[in-house]
Amino acid sequence: MTAMFRYPVFPALPDHCLDKAELREGLPRVRSIMAEQDYMDGDCDELIKPKKLINPVKTSRNHQDLHRELLMNQKRGLAPQNKPELQKVMEKRKREQVLKAQREEQEAHKKRSDLEIELMKRQQKLEQLELEQQKNEEEQENTPEFVKMKSNLRRTKQEVDDEEHAT
Repeated sequence: MTAMFRYPVFPALPDHCLDKAELREGLPRVRSIMAEQDYMDGDCDELIKPKKLINPVKTSRNHQDLHRELLMNQKRGLAPQNKPELQKVMEKRKREQVLKAQREEQEAHKKRSDLEIELMKRQQKLEQLELEQQKNEEEQENTPEFVKMKSNLRRTKQEVDDEEHAT
């Protein structure tokens, strides 16, 4: 280990090198914590030189498109003033998702089979019948009581007449 470095990593300072000010602070001044290289930059070609790491965010297509769009808008003077760019991007993505969902829904409607179409027609008819029944019930509830009694009397009178004719 000692052959690799020119200087010791943590040099021990003799007592006579310490100043009185350093003694008051209680901490000696350290010249260098980091070890120095024992080779020069162009010293050896066999050494592996470190390469800069690639940032996956900056290499992504979405990031490049967004960056390019922001630069173009800034050059044109259309820099976002009211909304931050993150909010605009999120709104754009949300809009695209809604449009995509609508397109998928339209395609699903186009690709319906004959059975599905027939079932939907029946379902619509049933819903219409239910609505008509509800309207009739509401009308009966809203009619005055004397009209209801009159219809009940007619019904009972018809039933009595039918029994007399049957015998």
